[in-house]
Amino acid sequence: MRFVCRKSRLCGEVAIPGSKSHTIRAVAIASLARGDSRILAPLESADTLAAVEAYRRLGAEIDMEPDIWRVRGTGGTLVAPDNVIDVKNSGTTMRTVLGSCALVRDGMAVVTGDAQVCNRPAGPLADSLNDLGASVRSTRDNGKPPFVIQGSLRGGETTIEALTSQYVTSLLLNTPLADGDTTIRVPVLNEQPYVQITLDWLERQGIEFEHDEMREFRVPGGQSYKTVDRRIPADFSSATFFLAAGALGDNDVILRGLDMSDSQGDKAVVDYLREMGAEVEVQDDSIRVRAGELQGTELDLNATPDALPMMAVVGCFAKGTTTLANVPQARIKETDRIAVMCAELSRMGARIRELEDGLVIEESELVGTAVHGHDDHRVVMALAVAGTASRGETVIDSAEAVGVTFPTFLDCMTGLGANLIPYLENEEC
Repeated sequence: MRFVCRKSRLCGEVAIPGSKSHTIRAVAIASLARGDSRILAPLESADTLAAVEAYRRLGAEIDMEPDIWRVRGTGGTLVAPDNVIDVKNSGTTMRTVLGSCALVRDGMAVVTGDAQVCNRPAGPLADSLNDLGASVRSTRDNGKPPFVIQGSLRGGETTIEALTSQYVTSLLLNTPLADGDTTIRVPVLNEQPYVQITLDWLERQGIEFEHDEMREFRVPGGQSYKTVDRRIPADFSSATFFLAAGALGDNDVILRGLDMSDSQGDKAVVDYLREMGAEVEVQDDSIRVRAGELQGTELDLNATPDALPMMAVVGCFAKGTTTLANVPQARIKETDRIAVMCAELSRMGARIRELEDGLVIEESELVGTAVHGHDDHRVVMALAVAGTASRGETVIDSAEAVGVTFPTFLDCMTGLGANLIPYLENEEC
């Protein structure tokens, strides 16, 4: 599918769907708990459905109704799956379920995914699971899926450099069910807010743990999870596209459903936009963003790598220079988002260059053209917003990728007035 975008004024209200990060953690914990759980207002997207299918294969019973998922958990007694666990495009699910497969006591599990996931690293996580008693092997011996998992977690000590926070999240979610105590040393940790989301879930569950400023975690073994009964918070990563859209041109966008007290790191986008000159009003039940005279600045995106594609677009409309720095992990997402955003915005006329760990963007007049979405949901959405703020017509391929995290993106955009039309690949624009 392609999106065809033309310059538009975006004005009105948009309801932000549930958080992918929270939904996948809720599915994992409810599946590991004993008893019946309820997950309210979950995000239903390709990534979260991949998590549902993965934990079903490990023995959880999950019934999905509109706005409520009911989970009968395993009590931590996971079964060996009768087939390969295919996580599709979900890197979060791949790494989380890798740890859960190490809780299977009899039999083996195989975890794989699509071409993008099979190019995403998880070798450090596999090494740590091996340190803690499991047997995890990459079939291609390259630290990437497919993985074969046998044996179960005994506990012990491990050291892991977490280029992605998902390594630590997987260990923290699964080691409470290990036989013995676990110590996890983390000399390098990117994306700390995502680990804080995990710690918040553990606290809600009454799981015991200690940590020293996230440099060392100590988790007693032999614990168990309680059932889940929780409404999923709205997703700040998805909201990023609409927060930023409000700051462009003469747009005026109100976002509903977001909770600034939640631990999601991408709520920092509100501060990024304020720093650049957008008019931002935060109320109890809404965030309103209106365009201002944007000024370039330097932003440290280490805690918010998913914001890089959209903030790169914003940088094109800011006077002077915008630098997005300290985000090397953006190169190991669904795509190398640093290289991809540099290439595609350059096609549109941006003056932009790569850093090893980010991007430097000069104020630029963007002009619509044919660009590639690279089958990356966040790249497609960022380019779609760029297309509504650019002269001419922008055509984006692989637009179906938005279904990974934001199936209602198109409806939300057109509801604000976006001139954004989907076409199947064999249709003429």
